Amino acid sequence: MTDKVNDAAGEGAEDPFSATVRIGASAETIFALWSDAPSWPDWDPDLEAASLDGPFADGSRGRLRAKGAPATTIVLSDVRAPSAFTATARLPLCRMVFTHAIEPRAEHCLVTHAVRFEGALGGAFRRLIGPGIRRGLPGTMAGLRAAAEAGTASDGERGRA
Repeated sequence: MTDKVNDAAGEGAEDPFSATVRIGASAETIFALWSDAPSWPDWDPDLEAASLDGPFADGSRGRLRAKGAPATTIVLSDVRAPSAFTATARLPLCRMVFTHAIEPRAEHCLVTHAVRFEGALGGAFRRLIGPGIRRGLPGTMAGLRAAAEAGTASDGERGRA
């Protein structure tokens, strides 16, 4: 399977952008990278900082700061170790919903990150910041793959948002 980035055929606010890659590591290794929020900037080239105010669990809040952007609050939901989680960021009259899923296979895992915009201004935000997010997905996924395949989980000493 080749890596793929999907720009959903529709142009509606809730049509997701997604990327799927094959990673030669266990679901547990990949999930360990996801659950260490302060290390996200180590493998996600679009992030300057990330933090969580509690455990990697439903309802935990944290902060993300993308390069060149202000910090934003995220809330975790649908956390299912070691297979999936969702992080939601609120914008004015919009929610950016980031879903993450791992599908274990015999020798590797298929990992998908998807982003969708919901709410009254979802379409506007999708048009304004969606293209940058879509362009960044391949780098994010390549970084996650490299970190997981190297077996490197950060020690959590990364800067806070």
